[in-house]
Amino acid sequence: MPARDAILDIQSRVNASVIGQERVVERLVVALLANGNVLIEGLPGLAKTRAVKSLSQALESDFSRIQFTPDLLPSDITGGEIYRAESAGAGAFEFRKGPIFGNLVLADEINRAPAKAQSALLEAMEERQVTVSGARYPLPELFMVLATQNPIEQEGTYPLPEAQMDRFLMHVRIDYPSDADEAKILRLARAEAAGTAEAAPPKVPQSAVFAAREEIDAVTMVEAVERYIVALVAATRRPAEFGDQLKTWIGVGASPRGTLALDRASRAHAWLQGRTYATPEDVQNVAHDCLRHRVSLTYEASADGKRADDVIDELLRQVAVAV
Repeated sequence: MPARDAILDIQSRVNASVIGQERVVERLVVALLANGNVLIEGLPGLAKTRAVKSLSQALESDFSRIQFTPDLLPSDITGGEIYRAESAGAGAFEFRKGPIFGNLVLADEINRAPAKAQSALLEAMEERQVTVSGARYPLPELFMVLATQNPIEQEGTYPLPEAQMDRFLMHVRIDYPSDADEAKILRLARAEAAGTAEAAPPKVPQSAVFAAREEIDAVTMVEAVERYIVALVAATRRPAEFGDQLKTWIGVGASPRGTLALDRASRAHAWLQGRTYATPEDVQNVAHDCLRHRVSLTYEASADGKRADDVIDELLRQVAVAV
């Protein structure tokens, strides 16, 4: 099966399981193709965890779940050394891998654990390795952290530090389904409870993802689109050049990781659409998810009721496409 057909098959299967969240599912697939990590934010019960599980059920992969709690330790994530005694009385320490060594790692309610535990993900997300007792252990070639968090419940939570937020390729928001989709959810839940849901087809092999990534690497991005990406990110750092409004709203702009995220995600999006070249529309399509967690707003923006998406809307309106 061609790589694109296999990836579209994964997307279709997840859409069948997570009804009414087609945009969220597309973002998960884009992040998978771009070899990035995703932070999914939404209210309880909106299928954040189900979306991640459905992706793992469609793709040949080792799925790991880490339930973040206030008493979680870094070793609960990375694993650690244990002493193994031998029959002769001697013994040795050996490393036992933690759940971070899965292919698709669900970090559920990531803001429930303190910074010490959250920091255990930093090296893994960026360098795709874990260091324990001075020894480095590489992570699987197919590796992706999919973290979830609740945006409204603040009691007993620990906001993610900016350094960790920046390591997510995308920050995806999930919202309520429509009334029609909610009726479909009812029928699907009844079918699953009764055991009458359709049997799952064979999983898509990991080789399809790697083949897709090779094709995405060959997706063309002309210099004009590159300049557009750079201009968008630069505007978050020099908002005064675009009027007093943006200057008042933006406190800290996006890092170069934002530029790289826009490049990787827009090329993956173009490939999903069946094109071998990326356009400004691809960049605009992924801009909110790639930049909303990388732009820090001022107190004035918060007082005006503005969110990061409002700021990015204004950036897209004002920054001209290079020609």
